[in-house]
Amino acid sequence: MSSDEKTLTKRREWALNQEAFDSLLLWLDGERENAGRLYEDIRRRLIKLFVCRGCAAPEELADETINRVAKRVDEIAQTYVGDPALYFCGVANKVHLETLRRRPPVVPPPVPERSEESERELICLEKCIEILSSTNRNLVIQYYQEEKQARIKQRQRLAEQLGIPLNALRIRAHRIRAVLKDCVRQCLLGQEP
Repeated sequence: MSSDEKTLTKRREWALNQEAFDSLLLWLDGERENAGRLYEDIRRRLIKLFVCRGCAAPEELADETINRVAKRVDEIAQTYVGDPALYFCGVANKVHLETLRRRPPVVPPPVPERSEESERELICLEKCIEILSSTNRNLVIQYYQEEKQARIKQRQRLAEQLGIPLNALRIRAHRIRAVLKDCVRQCLLGQEP
């Protein structure tokens, strides 16, 4: 077992008990009711932080962060100056980095092989696109051209070029897509588009 694994195992073996929790609340605020509110606020902020970072189990990671702070609260309380919430955020950053190291690499799904059916669909789509007016053809090609954020910006530029609101552009693209869908369906059934 490596030293990192031993450290992680030790951390997981320690459990938050009432004494450690009381010490944590006392460090947050001398008045128990205010400390309870601060604790809930910090936990909510930690969960939000982990959600924003795309973590799979944000509540568990927030609890792990709180446990780590609680485990060392007696040491921290003597020397730490400032907002305790910031200390929690620093520990949360370390917890997040650890989860990134432990996460297995993402393997992209295999590229599906082109089947005879998909080839026919592609041929029909190309025929149907050629039947569209040049204006509609250009609009639909530009509308579906980019990916993610670039797609959003592309659609905004396209709406500006056409001098129409973005929602009107969406409606036009939807109508053209419906025409293409019907055309492709007819083509696949062997009817002339």
